[in-house]
Amino acid sequence: MATEPHWDRTLAAEEITSRVASFPGELHDVTDARLVAEEFLFDLARVSTPSAPEHWDDILLVVTELAANAVQYAPGPFQLRLRRTFDGVHVVMRDTSTTEPAPRPFHPNRGGGGIGWHLIHTLCDQVSVVSDDRGKDIHVFLPW
Repeated sequence: MATEPHWDRTLAAEEITSRVASFPGELHDVTDARLVAEEFLFDLARVSTPSAPEHWDDILLVVTELAANAVQYAPGPFQLRLRRTFDGVHVVMRDTSTTEPAPRPFHPNRGGGGIGWHLIHTLCDQVSVVSDDRGKDIHVFLPW
């Protein structure tokens, strides 16, 4: 008597290799981008746990900073792309500004920001910016 095949319904790595989300560029989209990233990481963790617990939080912090910068400095729509790499996560933030990000002085006693770009460079293994006449892609690679 033949038996029916037993299907393994666990999430396959191929199913969560990437995630893409587009946003209109409104303030609440910063939170929405973080939620998309968190959902991606949740799915990724089901098939490949992070090598250190802080990697999860680092990725969420970087996505939040990139989305906040897109809303603040590049009014208009932005797109978030997340992709699993061999040893980490590749995040791409596409926005409408052709101006490359630059570090600003950070003065904790005066407020006014300035720490985001420093945090991104500190937490990421690699950071690059690719501009064209319609905007730019910020590529960051983080460990997982």
